[in-house]
Amino acid sequence: MRLAVIIGSTRRGRFGPTVAHWLAEQAAKQFEVDLVDLAVADLPATLPDADDETPQEVAVLSDRLAAADAFAVVTPEINCSFPATLKTALDWYYEEWHAKPVAIVSYGRESGGCHATAQLRQVFTELQAVTIRNTVALPCYWEQFTADGGWPRPSAGYEANAKLMLDQLVWWAEALQDARNRRPYQP
Repeated sequence: MRLAVIIGSTRRGRFGPTVAHWLAEQAAKQFEVDLVDLAVADLPATLPDADDETPQEVAVLSDRLAAADAFAVVTPEINCSFPATLKTALDWYYEEWHAKPVAIVSYGRESGGCHATAQLRQVFTELQAVTIRNTVALPCYWEQFTADGGWPRPSAGYEANAKLMLDQLVWWAEALQDARNRRPYQP
């Protein structure tokens, strides 16, 4: 099974890569992982008209997303939502998301990004993807570093949350892959 881990933040000094690399390490026990960094993908901010040619950056990422059996989105919460760059990335694609499961890992202040997660669930429903129930929320994530700068602290318990979420993601990825193989998804 192939998992695309998407780093949803492009902000300078962002924490997303730290979380995404940690999640990729956890997920590598069950998935072949493709780490998708939206800061590197450099997708255009302006969406095209129906007749416009697809930009090269969009086409390259399209192939990677289409190859994924499941997604894990790593997102900060900014102003009770998720970043505009992540929304733009979601809007560039449509069929790539269809009938595939999505796990969400969020981070932020006291809410741990739960507002961003709730909004992402609505967007993924419209994209005909299935968000799984369990998430990993990281409230006040900056407090979870060890004395030597490692993340996360072993006592934080994030590994157990990630395992539960990834186990559910595997189940949904296999079930939806079987369904797509038996009968192509029709929106």
